Amino acid sequence: MLSSPFFSLLWMIVSVVVIIVLAYWFTKHVVGRGGLGAFGPMRAGEGLEILAQLPLGRDQRLIVAQAGERFFLLGVTASDISMLAEFTAEEAALWRERAGTAEKRETPSFRQALDTVLRQKGRR
Repeated sequence: MLSSPFFSLLWMIVSVVVIIVLAYWFTKHVVGRGGLGAFGPMRAGEGLEILAQLPLGRDQRLIVAQAGERFFLLGVTASDISMLAEFTAEEAALWRERAGTAEKRETPSFRQALDTVLRQKGRR
């Protein structure tokens, strides 16, 4: 009686349901809480920060990045990322100080910038 097609189908359905429930539980409780110890995913942006970017061309730019206590100048293209320089903490502090004073300058509004461009085009 246990070898009938009905019991085989019932056993297959129960097995699939158990697998789905275990997969849901695993993704909800184990992975959702930070992973499996050393094999778990690193939290997004943990210890990494992009401080500045300078576009150089299509798919090319320079990036100043901080990783923990270290600062890097990176060259980024569509197919490669190259470390161009590493800053010391003193150089990075000086660079941040200069960047902070540059940000303090007032940025013109869109209307002011548009008026400036239109005046420049009218002079040509």
